[in-house]
Amino acid sequence: QVQLVESGGGLVQAGGSLRLSCAASGSIDSINGMGWYRQAPGKQREVVATITSSGSTNYADSVKGRFTISRDNAKNTVYLQMNSLKPEDTAVYYCNAALVVKTITQLTEYNYWGQGTQVTVSS
Repeated sequence: QVQLVESGGGLVQAGGSLRLSCAASGSIDSINGMGWYRQAPGKQREVVATITSSGSTNYADSVKGRFTISRDNAKNTVYLQMNSLKPEDTAVYYCNAALVVKTITQLTEYNYWGQGTQVTVSS
């Protein structure tokens, strides 16, 4: 079974740091784009940061200079290092990945989401 499993959320004071991890497992041939999204109560899910298979990154303006996305292709894992956290960063953070899944006869790309991890920043 192919899945994304996240870890690393929690409660932190403003100005603190957290590191999120998201590991893909199952019959994966390769992973294309990966990213982190977040959804605060009463708001729509928004993109936080994305990273391509070659390592090119993009960030939401609200997190530039504070968050860093990275990936370890050997471990099928994407990370989000979050520094200088603010109360407005409080949300459920979701990992997203375009996984190329192998079956007996072919390779097919599917879009997967993690289960979400809560990040709460207190003021």
